[in-house]
Amino acid sequence: MAMNRIQFQPGLSLPEFLKQFGSEAQCEAELEQARWPEGFVCPCCGGTGHSVFKTGTHKTFQCKACRRQTSLTAGTLFQSTRLPLTVWFLAIYFISQAKTGLSALALKRLIGVSYPTAWLIQHKLMAAMSERDADYTLSGRVDIDDAYLGGELSGGKAGRGSENKVPFVAALSPDDDGHPLCIKLSPVPGFTSEAIADWAETNLEPGRAVLSDGLACFAAVTRAGCQHGAIIVGGRKPKEMLEFLWLNTILGNLKTSLGGAYHAFGFAKYASRYLGAFAYRFNRRFQLDRLPMRLLVAAIAVGLRPEVWIPSAEASC
Repeated sequence: MAMNRIQFQPGLSLPEFLKQFGSEAQCEAELEQARWPEGFVCPCCGGTGHSVFKTGTHKTFQCKACRRQTSLTAGTLFQSTRLPLTVWFLAIYFISQAKTGLSALALKRLIGVSYPTAWLIQHKLMAAMSERDADYTLSGRVDIDDAYLGGELSGGKAGRGSENKVPFVAALSPDDDGHPLCIKLSPVPGFTSEAIADWAETNLEPGRAVLSDGLACFAAVTRAGCQHGAIIVGGRKPKEMLEFLWLNTILGNLKTSLGGAYHAFGFAKYASRYLGAFAYRFNRRFQLDRLPMRLLVAAIAVGLRPEVWIPSAEASC
């Protein structure tokens, strides 16, 4: 059997990562380079002239034009953190490299922090991952399907009416050979025409050809200027639906990943983060060695996410 080039790519080993980012100075230098690739730029006036000094833990840059002082971590996901950057970088490494996801409990043991701290780090980074991909739209042909996160509660409603099930749209953009290029996994209020029309306006480029299994609400993508085609699947099993083979495979991998790594979490409250993190890793699966640094850039771009912004940890997480 031929080797799958994606599955067997070398990636970035832990010894290599520690060689590059094993010290606080190395992490500071990488954070500075990722934040200001062309050199420091004042967030207030845009000036580039500056002086550097150290107050507290990290570098502080003072603009020569407006005299504003900017910490190395100010305005990023790391602002006001009491943890060394080496701990954050380790968390970025482990979370970005975990193909099947990584629970807060496992992260706690890997980076040596308390469970609440690990949970907070995990959710901040997952927020950065999901928000980063939220800015992108799918192009080319798009395959879509309806899916649900969560299971039935004991004594609750069964099927699609379950209080613990979160509906989400699974969308895939394939290449010319039918292989998946990128995916979007987006929670929606329900599978109604209004919800799908809103989803399409946000996530699809106008003029896209959208293929679905014929669920009536998916025809609403035409309201966003897209074309819609349907293949009625009838009573066929997922493995028999060759038109949606990759989409069904990805959904199967998603459910296996979430069930194995997390077992259960607050589906209604945190669905967008867990789905977004899975999609983020999948969409960047061709370059595992660069994934930690791409997540670092996302953590810078997402901006400040204070602890009060992240809801309290769920006991089941």
